Amino acid sequence: MNITRALADETRVRTLLALRQGELCVCQIIELFGLAPSTISKHLSILFQADLVESRKEGRWIYYQLPGKNAPVVVREALDWVEQALADTPHVLDDNKKLKKILLQDPAKICKRQGQK
Repeated sequence: MNITRALADETRVRTLLALRQGELCVCQIIELFGLAPSTISKHLSILFQADLVESRKEGRWIYYQLPGKNAPVVVREALDWVEQALADTPHVLDDNKKLKKILLQDPAKICKRQGQK
């Protein structure tokens, strides 16, 4: 049920598809979607509870990535379905273009611009 709940929101699905590019800092995800940090945090928490993302903390920064090959089969199947079904939608294609620009920026500057420490 956690996976179903997590996949029931467009922003969470788009986050999963953005993470195909690799690990992202929370501030990069905030920059991508232009949502409040608390909103992104809630979305990431739901994805984490569903085991659809993994996180790690480095200093004051939290990074998220898709789970590795040791993830439960149901998680891998859900992620595969999301990619196959939705990777070529207009929102996701726009996200990919925007994310390429974001990845060229220093995450520390992004966080500072967002008012985060």
